[in-house]
Amino acid sequence: MALEAAGVSPEEEALYQMLVTSGRATREDIAQRARLTDAETGRILDSLVTKGLATHTDGTPRVFRPAPPEVALLPRLKRSADALDLARFEAARLIESYRETMRRHDAGQLLEVITGAEALRQQLRQIQSSARHEMLWFCKAQYVAMPSGTNTEEFEALARGVRYRVLYEKAFFDDEGALENVVAGVRAGEVARAVPHLPLRLAIADRSVAVFPLVAGGPHGSPEEPTTALVRDSNLLAALLALFDCYWEDAVPLDIDGTGTLAGADGAGPADSLSATDRKLLSLLVAGVADKAIASQMGLSRRTVQRRIQGMMERAGAVTRMQLAWQASRRGWL
Repeated sequence: MALEAAGVSPEEEALYQMLVTSGRATREDIAQRARLTDAETGRILDSLVTKGLATHTDGTPRVFRPAPPEVALLPRLKRSADALDLARFEAARLIESYRETMRRHDAGQLLEVITGAEALRQQLRQIQSSARHEMLWFCKAQYVAMPSGTNTEEFEALARGVRYRVLYEKAFFDDEGALENVVAGVRAGEVARAVPHLPLRLAIADRSVAVFPLVAGGPHGSPEEPTTALVRDSNLLAALLALFDCYWEDAVPLDIDGTGTLAGADGAGPADSLSATDRKLLSLLVAGVADKAIASQMGLSRRTVQRRIQGMMERAGAVTRMQLAWQASRRGWL
C-alpha cells in the first residue's frame, strides 16, 4: 500500500481512508463497512489513535474522526525520508568499506593487467564512455593503440559535459595529422597544454580509474605488444594523479589563434613557451631577486624554485643562470 513508507500498515491505511471519506464513524460502522470483527476493528482503530492518525470522543459509542493528513502523515513521511537518507549514507559507507577490504585481500580488485593493443583500445573506449565528470590524459608521440583522430569517444564525452584535460609532449606534434586533430579537440572543448617531455602514457577517468603502461610496447606496427594496467582507487592511483597535476601545473596552455592555428596562450608555439609561473619566476631571477625571496613572493618552496630554474636551463641549453637570461631574451620568454 501507498502509506507503508510512513509506517502505516495496509489495514490501518484502509480504515484511515474510510474515516477520511466519511468524516466520522463509530467502531460498529467501520467494522460493518470493512467486514471485520469488532475486536479487529478496535485493535486497528486504537493503533490509528496511537499513531496520531485518528481521534475519538469519550462518549458511548465512541465516534472516531480522522486527523488531517497534512498533520498526521507529512511529519511521518519526512522522518521516513530522513531515515532513508541516513540508510543510503550508511549503505554507501559499507559498500566503500567492503571494496577497500576486498582490495586489501585481493589484488585483482585493485589492478587489472591488459595485454595487447586491441584490448587496450577497447579499455580506453570503455572508460571514456563511462566517464561522467573528467578525463585526464598524457599523450606521447607515436600511438600504440589509438591513432590520432580515431578517438571519437572523446567528442561524444565532451558533448555530454565531460571535461577533458590533455597534456601533449613536444614530439607528439611531429606525428602526421596530430596538429589538426588537437585543433579539433580544442574546438570541441578540450583543455590542452604542452610540455617538452612526458614520462609515460596515461589516461584517468573521474579520478577513480587509470590506465597506464606496465611494460612499454613499441609504436604501432612494431612486434612488441603493450602490457598495460587498469588501476582503481589506491595509493598508486593517488600517485598518478599527483604526477598529472605536477606536469599540468608546469605545462604551456594551448589555444587556437585568429588564423585557426594551435598556439600557446601568449601566441608562442607549444614547444618553446613557458608557463605563467615559470615566466614570473624568470622575470624575478633576471631582475636579480634571490631564490629565497622568489620562493617567498611566489608561495613556493626554495627547492621548487631551484628545480624550476634548472628545468628552464635544460630547456634553453644553458649551463649558467647568466646564459639562461640571455637565452630567455633571445627566445622571447621574458
